[in-house]
Amino acid sequence: MIRGIHHTAISTGNMEKALKFYRDVLGFEEVFETGWEAGTELFDKIVGLKDSAAKVVMLRAGNTHIELFEYSSPEPKPGDPNRPVCDHGYTHICFDVVDIDSEYERLKKAGMTFNAPPPPDLGVGIRAIYGRDPEGNVIELQEILDAKNKINL
Repeated sequence: MIRGIHHTAISTGNMEKALKFYRDVLGFEEVFETGWEAGTELFDKIVGLKDSAAKVVMLRAGNTHIELFEYSSPEPKPGDPNRPVCDHGYTHICFDVVDIDSEYERLKKAGMTFNAPPPPDLGVGIRAIYGRDPEGNVIELQEILDAKNKINL
């Protein structure tokens, strides 16, 4: 039985930069920090890599968790920070917010880029915008205006 989504994992090339954004700007709390050295067979089996090594930080905001990985081995390839959301694969993380206009202004001032300002109601009791974290990962901010749409949380 699947009970729900526990976390989204993000591979970063710079843990400190990612923490400054997700912890310090977005306000996620650090739950734990861990990692492993190259040659740790158990982790190699789990992640499907040979001689892997990584730092890991788990963050939480409410019931949402984000797991940040910074691999040092094998050497990671950088992602395309401008990958369009229509390409196959994970497209975005969505955060439920209160007062999307003030969050947009706050995050924009902190350096987050957005495709556009928050639109009016999308016709289903929801307002939403897409922006990008410092490495180009897409983040949706969603404000539910109509309590009937709680299923969207």
